[in-house]
Amino acid sequence: MKKPGWKMGSVFALLMCTSLAFGGQANAASLDSVKSGADASVSVTAAKSSAGAKVIKAGEKYMGTPYKYASSRSDKSTMDCSEFTMWAFREGAGIDLGRGGARSQYKKVKHISRSQLKVGDLIFFSTRATMKYNKNSINRIGHVGIYAGNNKILHTYGQGGVRYSTLTGWWDQHFVAAGRVLN
Repeated sequence: MKKPGWKMGSVFALLMCTSLAFGGQANAASLDSVKSGADASVSVTAAKSSAGAKVIKAGEKYMGTPYKYASSRSDKSTMDCSEFTMWAFREGAGIDLGRGGARSQYKKVKHISRSQLKVGDLIFFSTRATMKYNKNSINRIGHVGIYAGNNKILHTYGQGGVRYSTLTGWWDQHFVAAGRVLN
């Protein structure tokens, strides 16, 4: 039996890196070809990005876009939190979250626990103004962002506009709920 040369190992390593970079899903036919010692010039097809990653990528186009409470929903020069999520989902996944606010979007999600968060899930928070409401009341929700993985959220608020924040400190203390729109 012929042992695979350095080219075969390189193709296998490339496929494994591609697999890890795209959520652990490599092209199975290519992996089988490498394992069986087939020609080293195997065509490698990158795994498709997940729907959640596409939503994040669409949202990243707006990094730094200024925050404006009760923005127009039609002019992308400023955005509030729910307008930002509306555009990210529409452009990244073709999903219409409607033109309503964070509470309206909360009504459209499949409710999940925080431990079930995946990239592209919506995360809902209280604000100083909504803290007066009961923890189980929808009125407690005053902000929405998109879970980006690694304990990060992509959202917009205040000075600096659209940005990433870590889901610790203030955001951790004001977490209200999480929900899934994507399959």
